[in-house]
Amino acid sequence: MPTSTLRSQLEKDGFVVLRSLLNAEQAQQLRDAAERTTQLATSGSWPHVRTVGKQFPPWTWSPGVGIWGVQHLLNPSLPDSQIFTASYFSDEILDVAKDLLGSCSDDELVMELYNLLVRPSDGADFELRWHRDDIPASASAEEELERLNEPAWHAQWNLALCDGDESLIVVPGSHARARTEEERAADPFESNMPNQLVVRLDAGDVVFYNNNILHRGRYDGNRERLSLHGSVGHVAGGRLRARNVLQHGVGSWVDNCDFSSLDEKQRTRAEGMRARLVKLGRESGDVGYSLTG
Repeated sequence: MPTSTLRSQLEKDGFVVLRSLLNAEQAQQLRDAAERTTQLATSGSWPHVRTVGKQFPPWTWSPGVGIWGVQHLLNPSLPDSQIFTASYFSDEILDVAKDLLGSCSDDELVMELYNLLVRPSDGADFELRWHRDDIPASASAEEELERLNEPAWHAQWNLALCDGDESLIVVPGSHARARTEEERAADPFESNMPNQLVVRLDAGDVVFYNNNILHRGRYDGNRERLSLHGSVGHVAGGRLRARNVLQHGVGSWVDNCDFSSLDEKQRTRAEGMRARLVKLGRESGDVGYSLTG
């Protein structure tokens, strides 16, 4: 698909799917690392997780609590961080991200987040309510439009490592308009929102989406899920992106990231992206949380 078509599709629909971005060998290497990481988290040996029953940060794990995500894949303390680092800073991901950000250069990219979304470890189904990532449900139509009319300054994606991933549900085009009265009145967990679309991915497929599209997640306790959930920012985003990223606590370890396993081109790019994130953190201070619950 021509890159210009990718941009136009993202602008029109709020999301774009790329099939087989990774080949089978690449997807399997990441799946193996994701399985090891999930096991580490469910055993309590990696405390940076998303807990069942809570949609937004902060999360606190305790024995017996199920998880639906693992945080901080780029943290060098994580045993498989080198594999995830190579994935995050790869040409496969960042070439698409740069195009979706408007054909920007490596020098304009900002390191953001890389996490793992998994099947609920307690075996129970778990659903996220309809939301936009950085606009509260209490926002008026005018407040929604004010935020939606600003540039997005990010590329966000879900990269599936298992076949049959149907967890992401979106309302196409909703990133470019305020919610309708029907959407505002709908139950937060409405199972059949008008015009909703279930995004189906197989291993190696990726969906990039505007994080302020109206969307929700559906986690089937009986279906394996391993999806890499990442985002990259544009330096022009500044404080507009700061809260989305820094609320997840990356500032506590980002200075220790290890890029030694990357090739020279990727290492130079990674160091620059990290430096811009550190600068953003120093300039932004306490950013609070985008959403609660």
